[in-house]
Amino acid sequence: MKSVYFDNAATTPMREEVINAMADVMRTNFGNPSSSHSFGRSSKALVEKSRKTIAKNLNVSAGEIIFTSGGTEADNLVLDSVVKDLGVTQIITSKIEHHAVLHTVEKLQKEFEIKVSYVDLHKNGKIDFQHLEGLLKSDLKTLVSLMHINNEIGTILDIKQVADLCKLNNALFHCDAVQSVGHYKLDLQDVQVDFLAASAHKFHGPKGVGFTFIRKNSGLKPLIVGGEQERGLRAGTESVHNIVGIEKAFQIAEENLENEMLYIKELKQYFINEMVALIPDVKFNGSSSNFDESTYTLVNVCLPIPPKKADMLLFQLDLKGIACSKGSACQSGSSKKSHVLSEILSNEDLEKPSIRFSFSIFNTKEEVDYVIRILKEFI
Repeated sequence: MKSVYFDNAATTPMREEVINAMADVMRTNFGNPSSSHSFGRSSKALVEKSRKTIAKNLNVSAGEIIFTSGGTEADNLVLDSVVKDLGVTQIITSKIEHHAVLHTVEKLQKEFEIKVSYVDLHKNGKIDFQHLEGLLKSDLKTLVSLMHINNEIGTILDIKQVADLCKLNNALFHCDAVQSVGHYKLDLQDVQVDFLAASAHKFHGPKGVGFTFIRKNSGLKPLIVGGEQERGLRAGTESVHNIVGIEKAFQIAEENLENEMLYIKELKQYFINEMVALIPDVKFNGSSSNFDESTYTLVNVCLPIPPKKADMLLFQLDLKGIACSKGSACQSGSSKKSHVLSEILSNEDLEKPSIRFSFSIFNTKEEVDYVIRILKEFI
């Protein structure tokens, strides 16, 4: 039986270079970065080097990068603090954000009675900029929280346009960039976001570490207290090996961005072409088959499969060694339909199975052929 991993939007395999760098740190740099002796200073130097590397690639200052346990914590840190500490009374978001944003916003709405506004969406999952502009015409202190790339359908948001609109209307802009950091070049001097979240395991780094970009003089307060680590914004002894891991993964991703993007684009195009040729009536959800409007790393497919076969499709694919998903891995234990697809698909298409296939540099066309051959057996 073959083993095919097409669930890279959930997590990516770690690069060998990253594993080796982390293992070396665990062997030789065990000092607490907050300790003043040589062991501590050695660890602290690695943390600060990693911070500078990431900051340089994003064209920001090192002090604006705060290490976290991942994207969810990064999102929570920003959203929680802008309401509690910065006096934000309105959050504008969309109904197809990651639940790390949606559930946090819902919690804040209950606790602080803030106004939550959801921007309208087009049927392809893109936001209605005219509606967003209208929502921003408000006297309330406002934060806009919109993701750069949707983790289920791959729709790309023009974050520069959003950032410019926010500046024009004196609103703050928080961007969940978990699916784009390490896959797209970002210049945060050109794109004036105020806050941005990233996670290492989405670009071949370790799980359990990410970062948030917090533009200087933001006034944010920590979500986790108990120490002065991370400029006082994230208490707790730094996970040095994980931080070195995210630095190494990000550095490799940036250095190989163009070549790896071309390879994965070609793979995705091959997948789309073969699906259209071999599976009649297949549909691609949102804009996921459009390279101008969606990320090159994933495609979300609505399959013409009878309901009786659809229920067990993922299970049957797993038995054939194929890893893919219905949507966000964070919601895989839920029996509910995808909240993203529920916003953009017709009731008829919602009854059909939709699957997200997401690709990486480690995938091949031979794997695509195998997956489509297996899918044909269900049609």
